[in-house]
Parts: sequence; structure tokens; C-alpha cells
Amino acid sequence: MFRSLINAEPHSAMATGQASTKPPDANEYGGDEISALVLDPGYSTTRAGFAGEDVPKSIVPSYYGLIPSESTPKHAKKLFGDNSINIPLPRISISNVMSKEGTVEDWDTAANLWEYTITSRLTNTKPTPLASNGLNDPNEDIAMEGVEEQEKPLGENPLLMTETGWNAGKDREKGIEVAMENWGCPAFWLARNGVLAAFASGKPTALVVDMGASTISITPVHDGLILKKAVTRSPLAGNFVSNQLRLLFASSQPPIPITPHYLITSKTAVDAGAAAQATYRTFATGTEPHPSFRHFQEERVLTEFKESVVNVWTGPGRLGGHSPQGGTNIDVAKQHPGKPFEMPDGWNQMFPALDRYRAIEGIFDHKMALSDANNPPPSPGQTITALISSSLSQVDVDLRPHLLGNIVITGASSWYAGFTDRLQQELQAAHPGVRVRMVASGQMVERKFGSWIGGSILASLGTFHQLWISKKEYEEHGPGIVEKRCK
Repeated sequence: MFRSLINAEPHSAMATGQASTKPPDANEYGGDEISALVLDPGYSTTRAGFAGEDVPKSIVPSYYGLIPSESTPKHAKKLFGDNSINIPLPRISISNVMSKEGTVEDWDTAANLWEYTITSRLTNTKPTPLASNGLNDPNEDIAMEGVEEQEKPLGENPLLMTETGWNAGKDREKGIEVAMENWGCPAFWLARNGVLAAFASGKPTALVVDMGASTISITPVHDGLILKKAVTRSPLAGNFVSNQLRLLFASSQPPIPITPHYLITSKTAVDAGAAAQATYRTFATGTEPHPSFRHFQEERVLTEFKESVVNVWTGPGRLGGHSPQGGTNIDVAKQHPGKPFEMPDGWNQMFPALDRYRAIEGIFDHKMALSDANNPPPSPGQTITALISSSLSQVDVDLRPHLLGNIVITGASSWYAGFTDRLQQELQAAHPGVRVRMVASGQMVERKFGSWIGGSILASLGTFHQLWISKKEYEEHGPGIVEKRCK
């Protein structure tokens, strides 16, 4: 698919079996002048924007708030967006539309959240004319035929949606069903996020390492097609590092509390290591936010900590191993400078380098991961090096050197200092006879939104128009067409 699109050869694109046998009608979805949308759902955030742009204009948390109703407990009010879910409203709880596997868990709420992501910042719904707002209507029955069709929010925009490499067939069909029936999209395409990340890096063949919030995945891509049987994944991603920090803070002497921003009304500066001097917010009985809200707010603090303090040990060797000069690498790490961090309540200290390295070392070396009764240690096969080796073992032997020479690093959780250097060392040691080459953007935006950017490029190509699944094709073949066309 890559080469057919890049070379702009309609016949070779058709040869992939993914293109329509009939050229698109300009009246069907705008021909070459379409304003296609790209929707990239993830566990942490959902990204949306217009094809052809550099970055998504709408970035909304995949988390949503729930406020129970006094009169109808089963019908809780749902809140979407940063401005709503970060306010400590009475009894508010926080949930996520995605499962920890990176697939949709609650389709009804997911459809509402995705629609909010698109319409709130990209395709604002058209206001009802004052003359027909219901106040000036004559007292007579109104014909409702056609009203539902007129209210479709995306009736003028083809939609390219991303998915994981392990998305189930029923979920793929549900995606096109929501786009076509709920939103009225004139055309649709479903693309694997690993393929799009490779596309964004200009690689038709690549081994894509995607480190997100809930999952780290390894996706081999060959000539623009995913090698599905060789896709591997594990939960040692961004949330795993957050849990490691929680265990690290709890085991410190004294334990380090995580007090989120919403509980602080005022604070006074204190010296490093001194007790916090802050005024804390209180709530009347029965109005306290749900514990899930506090956990969500604590994760925001941990994200700040990860971005400013956590570093990857870059060797030589692993953190739990021996140094070339004698002794252990742990002793060497203790000699490295620390980094300061201040908690929202004003408590601060210089965090030693060993703690900064230890928080993420479990991703590379399962023996160094912290654990307790609620957080069991990872297995050896869940580490990133083991995942890559497992993925490579399931592809053709002749293809392995080419994949190792085109490793694409993407995902916000890959932005730790030293991550790519450490991975390079690990893979070169595991495959000494092969040249290992990383492709990792030095721009945070490109690393964070790799799959969305790939979708933006793809949907903006003139040669891609022949691949859209049109509304007419959907009506003729049903949701199952997505399995046949979007390989």
C-alpha cells in the first residue's frame, strides 16, 4: 500500500485488494477537495485533527468524569475534557473508555467522547436558527423524517481512524458502524497505528516500538502491511513506571506522600526535606470526590515527576550488573548527581540518581522491578528486549536484519532521557552480527503523535482517495467490509 500511494499508481494500489473497484464520485465525499479528519484514540488521550496538518488540534483525555444523579442513580452525568474532569465536583468519579490492552471497553461512552473530541474543537455543530428554535413554532405536529440525517455531526468529513495491531474483528466493525451510522461520515478508513507510525517516519518496512501509557507494543511492518502474527505487547509502559514510583515513594524513609494539586489551597516554601507547610482543602461529608478522582490527580503529579526527574540508565551494562571498573553499577549510579522536585504541597528534596534510574529499569531488566502484593513483578518475557526478540523470531529470517536496521521509536512514554541509547545497547548486545539502527524523532510532538501524523499524511494524499470505504459501499456490504478492505 505504501509504494502504490507514494508512486501514485492507481492500478498497483488496486492490486493490494484494498481499493474500491470503482473510482470515487466527487459528489460522494468531495473528491480531491475533502476535509478528511484523523482520529487517534489512545489510553491516555484521544487525538483528532484535519488531514494534512502537522499536529492534532484537538487533544482530549480518554478519561471521563461521572457524577451520580440523585433522582436516577443509573443515569450518571458524563463529563469530557480537561476543563471538566479536573474539577473536584461532589462525588465525581473517573473512568476510562479504553481497556488497559488499548482496545475500547465502553463503546457508547467512547463514541460520545470521540464525538466531543471532534465537534468541540474541529467541526462545531451548527447553531439552530432563532426562527426555528422551538419557541416560535406553530402549535402543530412536526414531521421528523430526515431530521436524524440532518443532525449527523460529520456528514461532510471522511474519517480515518487508528487502531491497535491486535484489535478484534468485532471492534473493527463497531468502529465503522459508529462512524457511518452515528456520525454520518461519507467515507471511512481504519489504519493500524504501527503502520502509520512507520509511514510518519518514511519507512515502508520497519519494526515499530510504541511505548504508550498502558501498553508497550512491537509491530513489524513490511511494505506497508502489518505482520500481525509477530505483534507482541506487554504492560511495562508509562503506567508501569508510575506504579514503580508509587512503590519507591512508599518504601522511602520517611514515606513520600503524593498530594495532588486540588487538595492544596495555599502553601509556604520550605527547605529541602522539611515537612510541607500547606493549607489543605476539606470537603463536607457526602460531597467528597470518589477515590478514583484522587488517583487520577495523583497520576498527573507522577507524570510531572517522570518528565522532569526519571532517567534511563545508559550503561555500560545493566543497572543491576557489574561495572567495567569493578564493583556494581548501583555503586556507580549513587555517585551521579540527583535532581530536585517539588510536590504540589511544597515538600521538596533532591532525588538521588539511583532512584531516578530504578523507576524505569524494570522495563529492561525484570529483576530490578519493585513489587508488592498488589503489584507482582514482571516476567522476563515482558521486558522490551524480550518483546523485540519474540517478535523477530516470528518473522522470516531474511527480513530480520532489515527490521533491526529500521526500528521506529514512538509513543510519549519513550521520551525519557537515555531511552533510545539504552535500547540500542540492549539490541546490539542481543544481535551482535547485525547493524541496529534507531529512528527516533528529536521532537516531542512527533514522538508523541507519531501514529496521528502518519494518518494525517496518508489521508491527505491524492492517491489515497481511491481507498476510502464510501457510505454506499458500507450500505451495500455492511460493517464486515472493513475486514476485507482495511488489512
